[in-house]
Amino acid sequence: MLLSISLILLIGLFAGWLCKRLKLPALLGMMLTGVLIGPYVLNLISPSILDISAEIRKIALIIILTRAGLTLNINDLKRVGRPAVLMCFVPAAFEIVGMIILAPLLFNVSLLEAAVIGAVVAAVSPAVIVPKMIKLIDEGYGTSKSIPQMILAGASVDDVFVIVLFTAFTGLAQGKQISVMSFVNIPISICLGIAAGLLVGFLLSKFFEKAHIRDTVKVIIMLSISFMLVTAEDSITWDITFSALIAIMFIGIAMKKHREEACRRLSVKFNKLWVCAEIFLFVLVGAAVDINYVTAAAVPAIILIFGVLCFRMLGVFLCMIRTKLSLKERLFCMIAYMPKATVQAAIGGVPLAMGLECGNTVLTIAVMAILITAPLGAFLIELTYKRLLKEDLVTEQIDG
Repeated sequence: MLLSISLILLIGLFAGWLCKRLKLPALLGMMLTGVLIGPYVLNLISPSILDISAEIRKIALIIILTRAGLTLNINDLKRVGRPAVLMCFVPAAFEIVGMIILAPLLFNVSLLEAAVIGAVVAAVSPAVIVPKMIKLIDEGYGTSKSIPQMILAGASVDDVFVIVLFTAFTGLAQGKQISVMSFVNIPISICLGIAAGLLVGFLLSKFFEKAHIRDTVKVIIMLSISFMLVTAEDSITWDITFSALIAIMFIGIAMKKHREEACRRLSVKFNKLWVCAEIFLFVLVGAAVDINYVTAAAVPAIILIFGVLCFRMLGVFLCMIRTKLSLKERLFCMIAYMPKATVQAAIGGVPLAMGLECGNTVLTIAVMAILITAPLGAFLIELTYKRLLKEDLVTEQIDG
């Protein structure tokens, strides 16, 4: 295991640095490292690491979502208003509709199987989007109209919406009955997640105000509570649940409201943790890629992915109607909402494990979606944000 950890860190770090030198996203080098040293090529990663890969990736996601919460101002989220709410489900819904239209034409799948594929592919990747949007907030690009804040909020909720749909569609494909509560649970889980995060964040801010402890200890406490929230969500078997990832982000948001100076210091701590967590996240995502599936149906999968991305971008554009965003700013939002990685890596193989006929097709398209959209989206965000967004000093309302 120790050798695997050293290979992941050293090769991933070097590959990321090399890609940066070539003006490419560092995550591309990290993902390719995972493909190379993963079980389907050189097989240099210990099975003990691969067995807990999902948990390691989740820890990395918790770190960056906490960092995002500590950066976001709750007043900015309120200011964004209607477009942020629409971004939570409209682009994903458009992409699923696009998949239902296009997938049967390119692959031998039914409409229900196309819906399953759409639910896997439609989720954006907070792991790619969140650090990019934090960078924009730190540098002050698009913040006067709360553009990065809107994308941050939408990307975090988008995954909840899509995963509920995925559960419903796979259940139908297996012949199960789907209850109305499955869909009612979407807004409930989001609201309960926000409420839980705000409450925990408020209590933590009061505790940290009275207990004079080191910032490193505060980070340990916050991470431990986040792990407990994720475990609690996974353990709940009721129809009504809550979104732990949204709760984790709102812990940081609540703390920023009540303890802004402390949050600035904690944000720096989490940023340092992200340096290591990012390598593990994207190398292990790459390690989940089976190169044999990629080569089997590469061309139609590529056509399909770019086709449904057009539907997604149309959905994003419609979310921006009647806002004060310029055409350039709307174009940036469409670009920034492209990347996919963690959700596809996490659930791409589930239909195959369930024994669904479309399992191999779902996995192939999920893998191609990661390989295409994660590096391309990250690259285009880096390439365009200074050209399409204004560097701001004041904040104005986005909703028209």
